[in-house]
Amino acid sequence: MYGLSCQQGKLAHRIRDMQQLPYVVVTNPHINEVYDLYYNAFDTFRKVKDIKTLDDNDRFCKTIRSTLKAHLTVIPKLAMGILQSNGLMDAAELDKFMNTILRSRISRRVIAEQHLALTDTFHAHWFSPGAKLSESEFIGEVFLKCVGKDVVSRCANAVREILQRAYGPDVTLPEIRIDGHLDANFPYILSHLEYIIGELLRNSVQAVAEKHQRRADKATHPDKPPPPIEVTICESQQHVIIRISDQGGGIPRENLPYLWSFSKGPASDKILANFGKVPKMAATMQELQVEDHEHRSSGSGSGSHGQSSHASAREGGEIGQDVNSSLASLSSRPPNLRLGMGLPLSRVYAEYWAGSLALHSLEGYGVDAFLQISKLGNKNEQLTTRASMDAV
Repeated sequence: MYGLSCQQGKLAHRIRDMQQLPYVVVTNPHINEVYDLYYNAFDTFRKVKDIKTLDDNDRFCKTIRSTLKAHLTVIPKLAMGILQSNGLMDAAELDKFMNTILRSRISRRVIAEQHLALTDTFHAHWFSPGAKLSESEFIGEVFLKCVGKDVVSRCANAVREILQRAYGPDVTLPEIRIDGHLDANFPYILSHLEYIIGELLRNSVQAVAEKHQRRADKATHPDKPPPPIEVTICESQQHVIIRISDQGGGIPRENLPYLWSFSKGPASDKILANFGKVPKMAATMQELQVEDHEHRSSGSGSGSHGQSSHASAREGGEIGQDVNSSLASLSSRPPNLRLGMGLPLSRVYAEYWAGSLALHSLEGYGVDAFLQISKLGNKNEQLTTRASMDAV
């Protein structure tokens, strides 16, 4: 069975990668904990017998759910281990290791969650084998008709709501405007796309709001609104490109060398302290919430997350509400807690689906972020890129 052999193979490769790290790095308590998690998961999947019946599959799904939940600590533990290993190993090699293990983790979780979702669909009372799906439905975790404008609007509303609670009612947040090809649509896993766009918008809104609070004419023009954030959607035959432009002052020159790095250079100590406040991280947008705010499940059906939940997009309301899925909100992450993971992790997500993420900063003015999304399942899809990602 592919799902089982995939978990075994990818876990074995990552265990080998960790074994090849310098001794002083692999014995770091955080990386050592990740090593133990991977080894125990490999040992568990190694003992799973061939799946020949539905009962066998149900037992396999239970194992998958347990492993997914246990591995929610992997990202913060890895990040803390990498930050503490600064100076013990070349920064480029640390980033290469982190990118490889995160790509592999995304691949494993996609396959595992797709298997769980398809199993849930098969057991659903409304499922009819052979029935033709409409474009508004999911196949497992893949949403067949993901409309770019709707995703950006939903993420924009969520980010503004989250940051308004964090900053308080006295801080004016910038308007987020959307233009371009507003009907552009494509198949995609919504949680991945929402994470990327949510992180980009959160960075832009925070930068614009904080720059606006520091403006020189604040005393004389207290009601002056902050400049808007412009989101442009462009559709071509092979890709959809989303550009997010802000006037938040740009990225300081001294931060540019560490923009896509997980080791973060001089800022590592501060970020390390922040990671100590995040015990779990599924890397989904639903995690961005104030600590005292109630958890939103992926099936909450709230105005800002309605399409992202299977419950609101498919007839079977119970599908997609598995709390062990990375699509659910399993951990609380204060929105003003800077982790330095948003951009590098977003690029890993984008590249996993044969896309790309690039930033152009004009220091003193603002930033343009370009997210290129490959149309999955399209005859022009970049299959060689996808194959190389799944090979790790």
